[in-house]
Amino acid sequence: MRTETICRALADSTRLRIMRLLGSMELAVGEVAQVLGQSQPRVSRHIGILCDAGLAERRREGSWVFLRACANGIEAPPLCAAISDLLVEAERADPQFAEECERDRRKLAEIRQHRESEAQAYFSEHAHDWDELRRLHSSDEAVEAALAKALGEGPLGRLLDIGTGTGRMAELFAERAERIVALDKSLAMLRVARAKLQHLPAERVELVQGDFASLPFAVESFDTVLFHQVLHFAQNPDAALAEAARVTRSGGRIAIVDFAAHQREELRDRHAHARLGFDDGQMEGLLSEAGFDPHPPTALGNKELVVKIWIAQRSASDRKAAS
Repeated sequence: MRTETICRALADSTRLRIMRLLGSMELAVGEVAQVLGQSQPRVSRHIGILCDAGLAERRREGSWVFLRACANGIEAPPLCAAISDLLVEAERADPQFAEECERDRRKLAEIRQHRESEAQAYFSEHAHDWDELRRLHSSDEAVEAALAKALGEGPLGRLLDIGTGTGRMAELFAERAERIVALDKSLAMLRVARAKLQHLPAERVELVQGDFASLPFAVESFDTVLFHQVLHFAQNPDAALAEAARVTRSGGRIAIVDFAAHQREELRDRHAHARLGFDDGQMEGLLSEAGFDPHPPTALGNKELVVKIWIAQRSASDRKAAS
């Protein structure tokens, strides 16, 4: 990251406004153009300059391109954080810049509201299917309380929420995590999660499109990995857990919330379940094979579907052997 290149990139009021916007939340290119009231090609040129200078980064989700400030990245360079602080001070010192930023924030609030409206429409469309499944097992509140208890009261460090869905788990554990990465394969679900999580600080949460069979993260990137009602969608749960183990640090933990083995065959067709739950022996074998040391599981409820919580710790000896 060259200082001269960075200074040139910041020598434009529009790019300064973009940096202030990205400091508050991740935005699509079209959303940035909407806030600024400029054409998308023009905004894209400004974004290209910021990205080339290492001040922002692009990430594609389907046909959309999302942007985040480099200061909000997992390994943000100190200079990026310093620039972010400098822009805060610039807004305090420069009334004209402050007025422009405040106007941008008012437009940004409209985008937030639009995201929430889209999320609510998605919920309304799928509410019947979700309610039908919920009636078969313990309440969401009971499961969340049991999961929080199973994870203990300590900090969760860097948390990866695999198959984040609505983003509820990321929201639930946001205060206990140093940073949360919420991953989902579905673009529709990522839009829902983005609306739910947009109130969290941009530097604390990141949404990523990806598949649990091929996680787009480096080895030992996370302290805690969570599968909440996700593993029963895996055709090869052993491969999904092997990937989870790869990105979990030695001594880190995995938490799996899923159904105990059951015989509700209709869930394969009606809800696309690839697996009809897991028995404890099967899950223990899967976790051990992936390099985790399983803890005793927790069972919830006596309804048709019993929810189980499996916690396991990444084996340090297995990590050494693998390396």
